[in-house]
Amino acid sequence: MPSDEKPLSIIGTRAPRTDGLDKVRGRAQFGADIARPDMLYARVLGSPHAHARIRNIDASKALALPGVKAVVTGEDFPNLGVNGLGAFVQANIAQGKALFHGHTVAAVAAVTAELADQALALIEVDYEPLPHVADIDEALDETTPSIHEGEGEPGNVYATEDITEGDVEQGFAEADVIVEGDFSVPTAHQGYIELPACIAEYSKDSESTIWTTTQGHFIVQSILTGVLKLSMGELRVVPTEIGGGFGGKTTPYFEGIAYLLSKQSGKPVKMVMRRDEVFRITGPGSAFKGHYKVGAKNDGTLTAFQADFVFDSGAIPGAPLHGGIDTICRAYRIPNILVKGSAVLTNKPMVRAYRGPGGPQVTLGTECLMNELAEVLNIDPVELRLKNAKVEGDSGSAGPFLAIGFVECLDAVRLSEHYNSPLPEGGSRAVAAGYWHNGGGPSSAEIHMRNDGTARVVTGSVDLSGTRTTLAMIAAERMGLPIEQVSAHVGDTDSVGYTFVSGGSRTVNATGQAVLMAADEALAEMAQRAASGWNITADKVEWRDGKAVNTDSGETLSMRDICRKAPYTGGAITGTGSINVKPDVAPSFAVHICDMKVDAETGYSQIVRYTVVQDAGRAVHPQMVEGQLQGGAVQGIGWALNEEYVYNDEGILDNASFLDYRIPVASDLPMIETIVVEVPNPLHPYGVRGVGEAGVVPPLAAIASAVGKAIGAPIYDLPCSPARVLAAAQG
Repeated sequence: MPSDEKPLSIIGTRAPRTDGLDKVRGRAQFGADIARPDMLYARVLGSPHAHARIRNIDASKALALPGVKAVVTGEDFPNLGVNGLGAFVQANIAQGKALFHGHTVAAVAAVTAELADQALALIEVDYEPLPHVADIDEALDETTPSIHEGEGEPGNVYATEDITEGDVEQGFAEADVIVEGDFSVPTAHQGYIELPACIAEYSKDSESTIWTTTQGHFIVQSILTGVLKLSMGELRVVPTEIGGGFGGKTTPYFEGIAYLLSKQSGKPVKMVMRRDEVFRITGPGSAFKGHYKVGAKNDGTLTAFQADFVFDSGAIPGAPLHGGIDTICRAYRIPNILVKGSAVLTNKPMVRAYRGPGGPQVTLGTECLMNELAEVLNIDPVELRLKNAKVEGDSGSAGPFLAIGFVECLDAVRLSEHYNSPLPEGGSRAVAAGYWHNGGGPSSAEIHMRNDGTARVVTGSVDLSGTRTTLAMIAAERMGLPIEQVSAHVGDTDSVGYTFVSGGSRTVNATGQAVLMAADEALAEMAQRAASGWNITADKVEWRDGKAVNTDSGETLSMRDICRKAPYTGGAITGTGSINVKPDVAPSFAVHICDMKVDAETGYSQIVRYTVVQDAGRAVHPQMVEGQLQGGAVQGIGWALNEEYVYNDEGILDNASFLDYRIPVASDLPMIETIVVEVPNPLHPYGVRGVGEAGVVPPLAAIASAVGKAIGAPIYDLPCSPARVLAAAQG
């Protein structure tokens, strides 16, 4: 149980969002809203080839155009390579070779964006087209040329991981029933609405500054200073408001290019991507293929699990192989396991994280086969999962599980009104479970007490989903202040200590604990100030309802009284907290229920009801937790039903717009129902777990299973597009 056992007055309430008014009134400053005096506008030139050697780039005509102030190519960067920090920059500007269609080969800064576009047309590039690696199958073919010839081992398989537990052959020999299948998931984009944007302002004599829409400004600083050979004191990174990221904005895109253009021109440079560039050159979620095999006894006891799967990384190493290994079958007690995972290179953009990276893909096969087992054995699919569900003390990816809520989630499904309701006429129902290990890592926070007794919380965590409000609630709860008297802010790289990215369901857990440390330090300092005034020792001061109490005399002092005198009793009162939280020890589980209808003539699949059940540890702000659960489900639904990158034979992306790459809209969906389970994380003082990832893991399998039941044939290849569903139904 959490160590803080006092009754909670703020955590668990639905406080107004601290950023809400600014956003609805249009005052919030997103990346594209930032402007600097006398700034230039930059555009990029992309490769027309999926794979080509760059023999020469002639930008002389572009530079001669009046109003053009700078041109940058990959040769302006130090040697980048495809490993280490340089990989994240080479993914965004080609050096020596264009590695995918649209790969930036040059960038222009001019006094207007229109002039920059004109200048791009004047740049002459001499390409030597090369054969491109189109997909996972080609990458696995040993006769396919290596994308990065001369760098490391030959071939396009660059990483492998495995799990071996027990004796899988013996496990299958003990099984009464064995099910297996081949599964695939396409490349899909995170679908954030805000276009990536940044401004770089180079300074020769002082610190240069980059304003950017990012999930991790400290990561941007680390990568760029490493690649550009700068000290961290030479580059400040300021995070703007962010209009969605979902893992896709965890590393730089154009920031390094903007910096060099600003250095060359001596002026601030602004870069905003076009929507087609977002699809062609930013990092989508990884494509996936895998063969799965599961064995069980007649009573439903799992005996063996085997899988061999591959992730598509794009042209630069970065596939979520480890995330897949950590997720694939961690939810169930299985004595015999053999899993082999690998990652391959193809001529596509380098993938980035996508909400639970690797989890949705690997879970498709696991959960679809669990549903098939339930059908073959005539066991309720929830009961089958309950029979094999891991509990506290069972092994996890980081050692034995502490308190976990998988059984509680399954019980909530089993007892839910949805699961016990009749199916709609002509409908089908399926369930699927998901697991996410949840991230940790370093976080920092500061609390500054104002002279009127109100508190200002500053953290290094970018706010993607209302976390400023949540962190303010944690501080207010600890300090006994009304939430209205606590404000929360995101500091730049000069304003607060190093903090890892906002992602991996780590922010409220890790940064929340840093906030608690800062609050405790501020409280201790205020107690010392009060004790000095009372001429007692600080250990005789207690905090009750936000007031310091002299336990000898019963006298009290409000925080306002203490802070009002702070300038004369030792100066400003602050608290700081820095922590490195161990990852993978406070996982979250989710179970989804999906009701579908499929039109037999067209193959169109419609969701008629959908419920998400998930363990939040403790829901600090229930409304925002529900929003995270709903958002994760909707993104998984899109991946399962419609979303995929479509490349032609030349390796060119054919659907680089929201008109052709179809994400779900409101008319596609019922209201996503939520049931929040709370099994407190014993390692967090308030029991918090992350909730952003686990919700996107089950939908692929839940929908594939429900569609398969509706048509009487299994669906193993996503998305469940009408053409694919009709083909499966017709055999």
